[in-house]
Amino acid sequence: MRWLTGWSTGTPRAGTPAHEALATVTPIAARPLWTGPNPLWAVGDWRPEEIRLVTLRPGAPAAVSTGPTVPDPVEDTPATTRLAVLGHCGATDAELAAGLAAARGGAVRHLTAWPGSYTVVLRTGTRSTLLLTDLAGAQPVFHTPWAGGTAYATAALPLADLVGAALDTGHLAARLACPESPEALGTGTPYLGVQRVPPGHVLAIRGGRPYVDAYDEPPGAEQPRDEAPAIRELTRALLESVRSRVRTTAAAPGPAGRARLGVDLSYGTASATVALLAAAVPLPPVPTAAASAPLAVGPRSDAGTRSAAGTRSAAGARRGAVKGSWVRESAHEPSAPEQLAAVTLGETEPPTTLALAPDIPRLRHTVLDPGPDTLPYAVLRTDPQSGPLTDEPGPELVAAARAEARFDAGGTDHLTGYGARQVLDGHPARLADLLRAGRPRELLPPVAALAGADRAVAGVLAGALRTPLTVVRAAHRLSRVRYAEALDEAAAKLTARHVPDGAGTAGDRSAVDLAWCVPGPAARWLSDEALSAVALRLRLAARKPAPEEHPGAHRARHALHRQARSYRTLVHAAERPGQRLHAPFLDNQVVRAARLLPDDIRLQPGARHALLHAVLTGAGRTDLPPDWGRGPRPDRTAPTRAGLRLAADGLAELFDAPLLAEAGLIDLPAVRAGLAHCADPATPLSPAALAGLADLVSTELWLRRLRARRHGACWTGLPRPRPPALTP
Repeated sequence: MRWLTGWSTGTPRAGTPAHEALATVTPIAARPLWTGPNPLWAVGDWRPEEIRLVTLRPGAPAAVSTGPTVPDPVEDTPATTRLAVLGHCGATDAELAAGLAAARGGAVRHLTAWPGSYTVVLRTGTRSTLLLTDLAGAQPVFHTPWAGGTAYATAALPLADLVGAALDTGHLAARLACPESPEALGTGTPYLGVQRVPPGHVLAIRGGRPYVDAYDEPPGAEQPRDEAPAIRELTRALLESVRSRVRTTAAAPGPAGRARLGVDLSYGTASATVALLAAAVPLPPVPTAAASAPLAVGPRSDAGTRSAAGTRSAAGARRGAVKGSWVRESAHEPSAPEQLAAVTLGETEPPTTLALAPDIPRLRHTVLDPGPDTLPYAVLRTDPQSGPLTDEPGPELVAAARAEARFDAGGTDHLTGYGARQVLDGHPARLADLLRAGRPRELLPPVAALAGADRAVAGVLAGALRTPLTVVRAAHRLSRVRYAEALDEAAAKLTARHVPDGAGTAGDRSAVDLAWCVPGPAARWLSDEALSAVALRLRLAARKPAPEEHPGAHRARHALHRQARSYRTLVHAAERPGQRLHAPFLDNQVVRAARLLPDDIRLQPGARHALLHAVLTGAGRTDLPPDWGRGPRPDRTAPTRAGLRLAADGLAELFDAPLLAEAGLIDLPAVRAGLAHCADPATPLSPAALAGLADLVSTELWLRRLRARRHGACWTGLPRPRPPALTP
C-alpha cells in the first residue's frame, strides 16, 4: 500500500507535545519530501516518476524535481510555495511550474485538470497546507486532530494508528445499511476521529485547523448540453488518459517475464475499449545498458586507450584516411511493436471477448482457466487472516483471488475498465430529473426497454402494463417529494425493517432505485439496534439543507464514489508487488467530460455501448460492427454460488463467533440461515442477496485482520500508551 502523510501544527497549547517532540515521530520506511515543523512523507513502493516536487521562491524560477530527492536545506519563508504531485500525472514540468504559479493567487481547480490519477499537496508559506481529492474518490484524503494541529494522509489506517483511534461501529453499520447514502455515511471512516475529505473537495489546514470546501461544482441541470460536443470531449479525455499511461509505462519488463503493459479483456465493453485504445499507442523504447552507461572522462593512459579502442570497436570499424571517420552501424530493421498482455478469466466457451476485440497483433490474448482457487470466497478455504489488511472493508476481499489471477498474468502496468458503468450509464433516478426538467417524453425509450425486458421474463401483462405504471409512478414521486420527507421515510422503513430484497423484475428494481436514499443489500441481516442507529443518522441529516443538485444526479454521483472506494480496496487487496493498476475512467478529466452527456442520451437502452463505440470511432477504429458490445454476458452469479458451496465449512467457522455479532451489528440467526440458503444450489437467489452476503463476509474478514494486527505498526517514535489506572 502506498500513501503519503504529514501534519500541520498550530500554536502550542498547554498539555500538547512541543514541536521538538514531534520530530521523533516518523512513518516507517518513509521518504521525506518536506521537513521542518510541517513535514510531508511518501511511504511505500513509490516509483521515482510518481513523485514530482515543485518549489517556487521569490526572485527565482520554479524548480521541478522528479523522484525522491534530498530535502531542501533552505528554510522556507512566508513567500515560499511548494507543490507535490504524487501518483500518475501526465503534466509536463512546464505545466507543473505554471500550475504552481497560478495557485499562488488562490485558484486550485486547474491543479486537477491534468491527465492521470494523483494527489496534490500545496503548501503556501509555513502555515498553510492544501490537499485536493479527485472527483471520483479513488484518491481520497483523511485527516484527524493530533498534537494541537491536524495530521493528514491518503490512508485512514495510518492515522488511526497514529492517534490510537478505536473502531467506529456506527460507521460500519452505515456502510452495510446504506453504502451509497452520504446522509448515513457522512465524512466518517471505520476509525473514530478520522475524517474523510469528500471527493471534489480541498482540505485546507491553516494554523493547524482544518477547513473543507468544494473546488469543483458539477454543471447545473439547466445548462444546455449537446450530444456531439460531449462525445468529442469524452473521446479526447479518454484518449489522453490511456495515452499518458502507455507512454510512461515501466521502463523494463516485470519479474518472471511479465509484460510491461497489460490490459483487462473481460466481458464488458469498457475494458475492451481501453484495450483497443492502448493497442494503438506504441510503448516507449526500453533503455539499453550501452545508452544509459555514463562516459568516463580522465587522463590518457594505456588502460584508457584500450578502453577507448574497445568502445570504438563496439561502435564500428574505422574506414578511410580521414581521421575520425567511423563506419556507422547499419540501421536495424524495425522490429514488431511490443505486445500487450490481454487477460481474460474464462467463464464461457468460447470467450465472447473475441467479438469485442477483433484480431489485433499487438494483443497477446491469454484466457485463464477458472479453477477452484480463483472462485470467490477461496480465501476461506485456507487461513482467512492471511490476506492483506486493506484500508477499509469492501466486498472485493472475498473476490481477491480472482483478481490476483488476472493481475498475475497481466503487465507491470495494468489497464482496467473499472468505473465506466457509473461514469457513463444513466442511473434510474435520472428519470425523475427528466420530469423536473419538463421533458416527460424522453422517459419513453428507457421505460419501453424495461417493459420489454420484463415481458420476456414475467409475461405480457407484467411487462406491458405493470412495469410502465410502476416506474413512471416512482419517477413522478421522486421528482416531487421533499428531501427531508424522503429521508424521514427511509429512516422509518429501516426501523420497521422494510428493506427490499432485490428480487423481482428489472422494472421493480428500477422503481426501488427511484428514491433519495435506498438501503443496501446487506441491510436485511443487520440487527435492530444497528438499523435504528442508521435511521437516527438519516433523521439528523433530514434537518440539514437539501442538496442543490437533482436527485438523479445526486444518486449517480454517490454511486460513482462507492465504485471508486471499491476499486481502491481492490488495489490494496490484489495489486502485485511492483505492479500498478490503472482505471482511466476514474480520472478527473474523464469524469468531467462524462458530465457533459445529456441525461436522455445516458438513459437510452444500450447507451454505454453506443457511447464507447462512438469513442472508438472517433479514435480511428472504424471496423467495429454496429451491434458491437450488445452480445450476451456470462452468468456472474454462477462462480459466486460455486465459491459459496466450496467454502461452506469456512463460512460456518467464520460465523461461529463473529466479531460483527460481538459488536451488535448483525442478526446472527438470520445470517446463518442466509448462508445455508446460498450453499443450497436448489435455492434461487437474487444478485442483491449475493452482494449482501459478500458485504457481510468481507467486513468480518476485515475485522479479524484488523484485530490480529499489531498497533503502531506504521510509525516509529510514538510515545508508549499509558496503562489504565488500577481500580480496587
